Amino acid sequence: MTKPRLGFLGTGWIGRHRMEAMLATGAVEAAAICDPAPEMRQEALALAPAATAVDSLDAMLDLGLDGVVVATPSAAHAAQSIRALEAGCAVFCQKPLGRDAAEVRAVLDAARRADRLLAVDLSYRHTAAVEAIATLVRDGTLGEVFAVDLTFHNAYGPDKPWFYDRRLSGGGCVVDLGVHLVDLALWTLGFPAVARVDAALYAGGAPLAPHGDAVEDYAVATLHLAGGTVVRLACSWRLHAGQDAVIEASFHGSRGGAAMRNVGGSFYDFEAAHLEGTARRTLATPPDAWGGRAAAAWAQALAGGQRFDPAAEKLYLVSDALDRIYAAARGSSG
Repeated sequence: MTKPRLGFLGTGWIGRHRMEAMLATGAVEAAAICDPAPEMRQEALALAPAATAVDSLDAMLDLGLDGVVVATPSAAHAAQSIRALEAGCAVFCQKPLGRDAAEVRAVLDAARRADRLLAVDLSYRHTAAVEAIATLVRDGTLGEVFAVDLTFHNAYGPDKPWFYDRRLSGGGCVVDLGVHLVDLALWTLGFPAVARVDAALYAGGAPLAPHGDAVEDYAVATLHLAGGTVVRLACSWRLHAGQDAVIEASFHGSRGGAAMRNVGGSFYDFEAAHLEGTARRTLATPPDAWGGRAAAAWAQALAGGQRFDPAAEKLYLVSDALDRIYAAARGSSG
C-alpha cells in the first residue's frame, strides 16, 4: 500500500523532532521540506534524503501531497493550515492553531469542508503521567473533581523576536504555555463548558497594559467550569524559579487526588501519583519518550485513511478559553 506523502513546512528543532517521530512509525514518507534557513533544511534532508527541498508552501502543494506538517511562526499557522486543507491535504500543526478563537474556527471550518484530518501538537496529553491521571478522573476513582491546579513556569523565554509582538504571536506566555495547561484540564475533564474566567497578566513585574503590542510574561487565571469545578493556572517566562522549569498539575476529587510534576526542573521528565489522605501511590515515572506521540498518532491515523475527526472541534474550546483569559485580564486592568 502506498504511504501518505508529507510536506514539512518549518524544520527547526521541533519540526525535525516531529518529522523524525512520524517517519519512525513507518506509516508515512517525507516528500517535501521547506525552511528558509539553509542549515535547518539540510538537517531535515539528512533525515529524509529522498525529499524535495522547496521554497514555499505553494511549491510544496504543487507536488500533490497527502499531508502538511506546519511548524512555522504562530502568525502563519491558521492561513497556512487553511491553504493546505483547501488543497486537499491533511494538517498537523504546532500550537497554537490560531492566534485567537476566530482563526481556530476558520481552520476547523476548512478542515470540515475538505474532510481532511486535522490535529494540533498538544503533546502533554500524551505523557504517561497525564494519561494515568486521566484514567483515574474518568473512571470515577477520584470521585467528583472539584478543583484543578496547573503550573507551567519557564525560567527562560522564547529566543525568537516575534514571540514578543502580540500581533504576530497572539499573546505571551498564555498562548505559548497556558494553552497546554488549559487543554490538559479540559481534555482530562471531558471538555466541560467554561462558565466564567478571572485573570491577571504582568510584563516585567507590572500589570500588562491592555492596549499595545507587548505581551505578558506572567499570568494567573481562574476558570470556573460548568458543574462547579474550579481550575487555577499560573504560567510564566523568565521566572526566578530556581530551576529550568516548574510544571505541575493536580486534580482534587471528593475521594482522592492525583498529581503530576516535572522532575529536577526538567521539561521532559514527569512523575505522577495517586493521592489518598497521606498515602501516595506512584502512577508514572521517567523515562517516558512522549514528545513525538501526538505526531506519530496523526501520521498513523492518516495512513489508516482517517478523514476529518469531529473531536478536533474541541480545539476551539481551548482557544476560546484563552481568549476569555485575555478579555478578563483587560477588564480587570481598565
